[in-house]
Amino acid sequence: MGYSEQYKKILHRLGYYDYQQGLIHRHLNQGDGWNSHLENCRDFIIMAVKEAKPEKVTVLGSGWLLDLPLAEILDTARSVTLIDIVHPPEAHRQVSSLPGVELIEDDATGGVVSAVWEKAGKGSFLRKLSTLDNIKVPEYELQGDPGLVISLNILSQLDVLPSAFLKKKARVKEEEIIAFRKLIQERHISFLSKNRSVLITDICEIFTDSAGKTTEVKTVIAGLPDGDMRKEWTWDFDLRRSDYYEKRSVMKVVAMILAK
Repeated sequence: MGYSEQYKKILHRLGYYDYQQGLIHRHLNQGDGWNSHLENCRDFIIMAVKEAKPEKVTVLGSGWLLDLPLAEILDTARSVTLIDIVHPPEAHRQVSSLPGVELIEDDATGGVVSAVWEKAGKGSFLRKLSTLDNIKVPEYELQGDPGLVISLNILSQLDVLPSAFLKKKARVKEEEIIAFRKLIQERHISFLSKNRSVLITDICEIFTDSAGKTTEVKTVIAGLPDGDMRKEWTWDFDLRRSDYYEKRSVMKVVAMILAK
């Protein structure tokens, strides 16, 4: 069952459709800059699947399927469920002929998008929230056994659009926004920790300006578990200085297996 027209409007107002298109455009604009990151993601997932030998795999944040070795997963798993808040048309096209693959559109925060809209999106433009305390951040839930869960470059993204919307619609201190972001990330990590999981995420972005000055910004502010079979690498995220201020940036990425 697809989203209602009302919910699609909410996703549009919060910027999810534009954000999805922006990711593929950035990938195309960066040329080979993303290739090593995508290859590292695929290689780590292939290794984890060979180790776990799951009959079922559930992927959170499947996106454009650029970083997901779907064919290799299907060599081992009998069923794969791909979950994202919005699946691009290309994902539908790629999986349409693959038996055992299911696409589900769902909010992997467990309902934060709806909660943010309910509290901050319905009122007058001039009426702003004075607190975020009433916005519930639940832990994501799945029915049945999800098998091996793969969180694929989504942990640092879950809070981005809800918190950006709240910055415009709430009159709160930055500390409250940070606490809200951290809680979303903590809930996701808690969900993963209850399952046999693979976590792949950027943890910080390092900007370098035209004068050579570097600035590091954390993208994951929640504490990460140690995990097993941990691997780290650098993602050449924006080496072509596509932003207005002529900065370039790289991401630090970590991948790990979380044993149930």
